[in-house]
Amino acid sequence: MTGAWGWCSPKPFPEADALPNPRLTPGALNPAVTQDNIDETICRPGGYTRSIRPDEHYTEQLKREQIRAYGYPQQMGHDAFRLSKYEEDHLISLEIGGSPSDPKNLWPEPHHVIGGWGSYVKDQLENRLHTMVCHHQITLAQAQAAISHDWIGTYKRLISPTPVQKRAHRYGG
Repeated sequence: MTGAWGWCSPKPFPEADALPNPRLTPGALNPAVTQDNIDETICRPGGYTRSIRPDEHYTEQLKREQIRAYGYPQQMGHDAFRLSKYEEDHLISLEIGGSPSDPKNLWPEPHHVIGGWGSYVKDQLENRLHTMVCHHQITLAQAQAAISHDWIGTYKRLISPTPVQKRAHRYGG
């Protein structure tokens, strides 16, 4: 089956997997980011998130542990293939002051979810909220609450009632 993400689309995960389990991943904030210092932290030019992003070795190990904790199905095949179906994502993104390494703020978010609500779509919302905070259209706390409580509902309100399928990573934010 050919799809938007390459020559062969993977089988999507159930729609319920688009949101983290709030018991396992309630979200956590970075205490170094406050409303008063956003111009020197998340809104500064030159790549703030790149400077605080956790090491890939840490996030890959955490992803393995959390895939088991979440009870995600153990896909057949090589471990790297199975792990590639997920992004170890920050519930409250680094672009809006989420904790970089607290496991309460990270979860194995599937890339491809029924209905289209996978990790690439959430990236678009992260970028929009970052822009809104940095342009003082909403407060940092409002952005953090919106994404941590119901990122899909927030996406529907701010971007589109249906997911727009495009990759939108912004690691320099």
